Amino acid sequence: MKTTKFLTLVSSMLLLFIVGCNNTAQKAEPAASADQPRTGQAFIDDDANTVLHVAIGSPDHTTLVAAVQAAKVENALVNVGPLMVFAPTNAAFEKLPAGTVETLLKEENLGQLADILKYHVTPGNYSKEFLKNFKKLGQANNQDVIVEVKGDDVYVGGAKIIASVKASNGIVHVIDGVMLPPAKQ
Repeated sequence: MKTTKFLTLVSSMLLLFIVGCNNTAQKAEPAASADQPRTGQAFIDDDANTVLHVAIGSPDHTTLVAAVQAAKVENALVNVGPLMVFAPTNAAFEKLPAGTVETLLKEENLGQLADILKYHVTPGNYSKEFLKNFKKLGQANNQDVIVEVKGDDVYVGGAKIIASVKASNGIVHVIDGVMLPPAKQ
């Protein structure tokens, strides 16, 4: 049950990345095979400090980066935005039931992984303080996530924002849990 919710969350986050980056429909890039190089804006060596580059540069987000790369959504995270990415730490992923991450990274589960990842992305560029004005946010997977304020702390989808890092195309809110989207009806 928790594995299914996690897969749904990661898939949702990927959708949010894609939808939040561009309001027009985009043709999906074909998956690169082992002998084909990956192409697109994410693979250009430049000095941009996008939400993707913030995550790649963080030793605390290697699991998230691996999930983004497995789901092949890097290009969506370097678009103009603005994007808010709720980025679970490696420790947050370790709280999931054993084997969950490994299961999601399998080829047959990448769609579910993408949905969970999209659930971690919101169009906009709001500080933690400003998020206190919201009760819910519309995520890239077309689902809402609940925002709660407890004292000075802000929780999104049950995960606490523990840090925030500005990026050239938005903001990365570091969170202490993996948000799982509600089951779609």
